[in-house]
Amino acid sequence: MLVFPKIKSVTEAIKLLGSSVRVGFVPTMGALHKGHLSLIERARKENDFVVASIFVNPTQFDKEADLTKYPRGLEADLAMLRSTGCDMVFTPSTEEMYAQNIQSESFDFDGLEQLMEGKHRTGHFDGVGTIVKRLFEVVKPNCAYFGEKDFQQLQIVKKLVEKNPWPIRIVGCPIFRETDGLAMSSRNLRLTKTQRAAVPLIYKTLLEVSKQFQTEEVLAIKERVTTIFDKHPVLRLDYFDIAEETSLRPVTNKDPKLTCRAFIAVFAGEIRLIDNMRL
Repeated sequence: MLVFPKIKSVTEAIKLLGSSVRVGFVPTMGALHKGHLSLIERARKENDFVVASIFVNPTQFDKEADLTKYPRGLEADLAMLRSTGCDMVFTPSTEEMYAQNIQSESFDFDGLEQLMEGKHRTGHFDGVGTIVKRLFEVVKPNCAYFGEKDFQQLQIVKKLVEKNPWPIRIVGCPIFRETDGLAMSSRNLRLTKTQRAAVPLIYKTLLEVSKQFQTEEVLAIKERVTTIFDKHPVLRLDYFDIAEETSLRPVTNKDPKLTCRAFIAVFAGEIRLIDNMRL
């Protein structure tokens, strides 16, 4: 497995592959888990050469403390990637990606960036767009793979590709869960035992919402979810929405013509976890 910290090394290696080699790409921020590895395995099946990146992007964090505490462990991550048959890993420094200007570009994602995560995390999707654009320009993949846990991010990246002349297919992959339903996330490593015992409620709530959506009105469902978390001793609801999948616009009334998804963000102490489920 090739490991390159420099942009020049990656671009030269990709160029040597030739245009006939299909390149699959999995961008990550490290602290890898089985969910990330499932993306690598999917890319392995569908491409000739698989590239992963490990880069904790500072411009997509709206809180400095969250960036500082984000888990890091490069050697462990590289060992996991080797086990999946990943061909190349790009491990740039912040200076390599941003030089002396650690700022994000400003993007127009046709309103997708103003909803849910964008509404609650100022500048987050400008940071995502900035680094994904840069990574795509360096790696030049045929396909790029993103987990559906960050479903809004997946739609943002699709919009980014739509607005740029890149022949890249964006592939959304199913959420990888723990045995108790908790969506796998690098942030799970920071949970205390008490918090870890409580957070499966997030998935349990989504399962209940999925059942209720068949017979109940949207407003009643949202009120019930709010009530579940209002008096919880460990968890605090940041937001819950039911939205149309493509536009991510919240729905107030059910429409059989629309494909909807439930989105939730919950705090366990200072750790913020997100999840979603198609309804």
